Amino acid sequence: MKLPIIQVDAFADRPFTGNPAAVMPLDAWLDDDVLLAIAGENNLSETAFILPDASGEADYELRWFTPGGEVTLCGHATLASGHVVLSADPARPAVRFRTRRAGVLEVARESDGYALALPVWTPEPRPLPDLVAALGLAGAVETLWHSSRYGLIVVEDEATVRAIRPDFRALAADGDVLTVVTAPGDKTDIVSRAFGPGVGVDEDPVTGSAHAVSVPYWAKRLGRTEFTAYQASRRGGHLTCRLDGDRVILGGRCVTVIEGSFML
Repeated sequence: MKLPIIQVDAFADRPFTGNPAAVMPLDAWLDDDVLLAIAGENNLSETAFILPDASGEADYELRWFTPGGEVTLCGHATLASGHVVLSADPARPAVRFRTRRAGVLEVARESDGYALALPVWTPEPRPLPDLVAALGLAGAVETLWHSSRYGLIVVEDEATVRAIRPDFRALAADGDVLTVVTAPGDKTDIVSRAFGPGVGVDEDPVTGSAHAVSVPYWAKRLGRTEFTAYQASRRGGHLTCRLDGDRVILGGRCVTVIEGSFML
């Protein structure tokens, strides 16, 4: 079996930056263990699988797999999937994806990039001493939690975010938790890093879903609904952020870097 595969650097304006995702259009769903094996073979933080949505609720169905399993929400691979669909049809203004656990998501053209609409996942204050310790932090300004298993750790400044050297084995002990460390930025309004060793991704380069959790927090703290963000991974990535009702709107660009066939 020959399957198309497109690799896209998302939240990137040039190759080798942002977060790489594989996008694989399908005609029908393959078995879950095959989808997981493909994601493991790709060895990227996410592989997105899309196929036309027969329900009429959206344009495509969309699922995301890390090398370790299927995830509830992935922003950058949704943006990459939107880029693949919209690049194939320059007249199309937007595309909607029906997901299994995050509802319907939309990617629309915006300026020279795209706007990605994600659900608002507002975190609630909660002590997270194990995560703070695994990050090697002496303490945190605030710790918050969302039930989709996102831990938000707020620290004082960008230097603290960049200096973190996590104990990945300790972070993975709680399973499929995404740990997001964030602070006010030096050149952007906010800065962050995100760690998911429990699903096979030690550090994610640029994480859209992390901002579904952090944007509601920062909108309240900054007293405004629009701001800029930078994810300070080795590759790095810039995002614009907007809180719009029950949606977090993330702006970014994409670059296609590989097109080919996956032989199964």
